[in-house]
Amino acid sequence: QVHVEESGGGSVQAGGSLTLSCVASAFTKTLPCMGWFRQAPGKEREGVANIYRGSLSTVYTDSVKGRFTISLDKGKNLLTLRMNDLRPDDDGRYYCASGWPPNCLEITGGSDFTYWGQGTQVTVYS
Repeated sequence: QVHVEESGGGSVQAGGSLTLSCVASAFTKTLPCMGWFRQAPGKEREGVANIYRGSLSTVYTDSVKGRFTISLDKGKNLLTLRMNDLRPDDDGRYYCASGWPPNCLEITGGSDFTYWGQGTQVTVYS
């Protein structure tokens, strides 16, 4: 059974920073793409950032460019998301996922990702 688990969420004042982590079963090392997604109450899930395992190339949704950084430690199979200058709009539950999307370097809602964690909550207050 593939296991994916996120951690690092919390409550932070606007302008602050958080780092999310995701550990996954060794099997996911065979999958080409990992990503972070988020979902706020009443809103659809949206892609935040993806990373292609082979080249470590990355892509971000426009609203987080320059503020968030996705990275992957291949040896530990540890995915992280460093979030700086957090805004109230960044509120939501953040999910880590892996899979075989047709184009890893395209931000989508995640329907083409296969393995998901339970998520970690991020709350940004003014």
